Amino acid sequence: MRDLFSSSQALVGMVHVQALPGTPRNTLTPQEIVERAVGEAKILQESGFDGIILENMHDIPYLNRKVGPEIVAGMACVCQAVRKEISLPLGVQILAGANEEALSVAHAAGADFIRAEGFVFAHTADEGIIEACAGDLLRYRKQIGAERVKILCDIKKKHSSHALTQDLSLAETAHAAEFFLADGVIVTGVSTGSKTAPQDLEEVVGATRLPVWIGSGLTPDNLSLYEQAHGLIVGSWIKQEGDWMKPVDGERAKAMVAAFRRSGP
Repeated sequence: MRDLFSSSQALVGMVHVQALPGTPRNTLTPQEIVERAVGEAKILQESGFDGIILENMHDIPYLNRKVGPEIVAGMACVCQAVRKEISLPLGVQILAGANEEALSVAHAAGADFIRAEGFVFAHTADEGIIEACAGDLLRYRKQIGAERVKILCDIKKKHSSHALTQDLSLAETAHAAEFFLADGVIVTGVSTGSKTAPQDLEEVVGATRLPVWIGSGLTPDNLSLYEQAHGLIVGSWIKQEGDWMKPVDGERAKAMVAAFRRSGP
């Protein structure tokens, strides 16, 4: 991840792709979905973000690991269109835990990294039990020649129960991710938009040599709590009224970037 971002700390904005064909909330044509995503990505780039992640978050309820070809095709079209318009480092996440699919999309469309859940150990998510995938995922990356695509993985992921691994600390989980060749790790709060505990960041930074990212709950007012992080992923706050389901708000995006520049490490 350090190869992608030249600064000591990067600010990455989320584009929540509109509900794709075949999902319960889909109302737009594929072309309309692409246009919406490209428009929001342009706002983030023009606002001064350092990178962008595309995520199919409107595809609720999510499937466990295996999504259909219509989702892979839709995300590939979105990713390729955004890649043509955006020069920033670009990431992909496909929910829930469809990490091989995200990797294939990133490789085909020229994106730079994926955000993966369920990389090491198992957890119980609202979609069911999600098991570790590092071995299969890295072998798949090798098989398709996608080694340039970095893997940034969530540890103790939000919206999940970690009773299965309650005897394992965040530090131990981060160490396992490093041992299993992740390119970076993400620390989050318990749900979308919830604040990440600063002590969790401190624990993970002290346990791994990997880049450590914050993945939820960021606002202009709390950025200073995360100076040790190598990257900050912002989704909810930059949307209209701070609601992740609404479009990116250009003024809020600019305000976030301004606060980030003021609080930079």
